[in-house]
Amino acid sequence: MQLFYNQTLTETSKEINFSREESKHISKVLRKRENDLLHITNGSGMLFTAKITFSNPSQCIAQIVSFTEAKKRNYRLHLAVAPTKMNDRYEWFLEKATEIGIDEITPIICDHSERKVIKLERYERIILSAVKQSLQSYVPKINPAVSFSYFINKTRNDQLLIAHCEDTKKNSLKNTLTLQGNTTLLIGPEGDFSSKEIETALSAGYAPITLGKTRLRTETAAIVAAHSVAFLNS
Repeated sequence: MQLFYNQTLTETSKEINFSREESKHISKVLRKRENDLLHITNGSGMLFTAKITFSNPSQCIAQIVSFTEAKKRNYRLHLAVAPTKMNDRYEWFLEKATEIGIDEITPIICDHSERKVIKLERYERIILSAVKQSLQSYVPKINPAVSFSYFINKTRNDQLLIAHCEDTKKNSLKNTLTLQGNTTLLIGPEGDFSSKEIETALSAGYAPITLGKTRLRTETAAIVAAHSVAFLNS
């Protein structure tokens, strides 16, 4: 199944006009013609089936014939992950975490961060592509980059966790995670969080966890966290 995305669709929508780029893809690449069916999500949980009424490389129009609402996951995960020095590694994390299942991502700038500028629009495109590839109906939210101190001082009702590499007492994610709940989990940059940042997080109510016995790269740790939360809630 090929999945398209249009955030403007609602349960009262009757018709969809595809962009020139999508029309070209539908007509020339997928070779779809009048009366063929397409599947579109609005990124907010609704999946629409539409019948093509007009198709050429410049314009494709389809009539909505039905829709369903996808069931939400039984948990919510917000990962706050420091940008990696090599941007392609962070983009890989965004793609894979989206495929696995995640609700929100915030890039956090830490004391040891080497990359402090991100390309939010590019990140949004990568996430959207992963949503369509993995046939999901919910698009994760990607936030602008913020400082560690700004993020840590915002009040949240989630279960708060921080994964760090310092040799102090930590529990495993498996033994700490509240199932079917809302979780915010911090992942630091290359070089880890600073000792001051760890102390600040603990004072703010974040519980220290470990993601395994080996030392993981930032993007690997984030993927492990996303998968572990999904697996434990399955």
